[in-house]
Amino acid sequence: MDNYLFHHINIRKQNIFRLSGKPADIDEHCRSYERKIRQVGGIDIQILGIGRNGHIAYNEPGSSLSSRTRLKILTPETVEANRAFFEDEKEVPRFCLTMGIGTILETKTALLLASGKNKAASIGQAIEGPITAAVPASALQLHPRAKFISDEAAASKLKNADYYRWAYENKGRALDPLKTIPPKP
Repeated sequence: MDNYLFHHINIRKQNIFRLSGKPADIDEHCRSYERKIRQVGGIDIQILGIGRNGHIAYNEPGSSLSSRTRLKILTPETVEANRAFFEDEKEVPRFCLTMGIGTILETKTALLLASGKNKAASIGQAIEGPITAAVPASALQLHPRAKFISDEAAASKLKNADYYRWAYENKGRALDPLKTIPPKP
């Protein structure tokens, strides 16, 4: 996170809060993290990725949509996807601490980024499918300010892609009623 984000944006170190990878007391550490979020007035923006299986923030399929920060066992697919980031296979985590879906849904803005054809099915299900624990990212349909940003490959399985583009291009007209009234001849 430091190399790819925090060193490139204007943020004070004291405003960065992370879960420890090896806390002495996992349950208390997770509760403390939730308390800290409340103490600072909530999270302004949550930046998320999406797994090929539709997970967000390591909330694997089957995660409760009201879950809070907790220990989560990773699926074999997620373990395999993370293998590329480790030299030794023994170092690849099989579990992690993660912010829960319920916590994410309380953020002021949720921003999900996706790229690549391998994310197309999960993006399609998250945006256009039913809200289900089987696709944790689908819970973002409940968020009042969730935004999905993807490349064409990741968006390739969206059934309503043409409508989304049209709506985006015409958004300014909807926000300014005078633009929707044709001029008098």
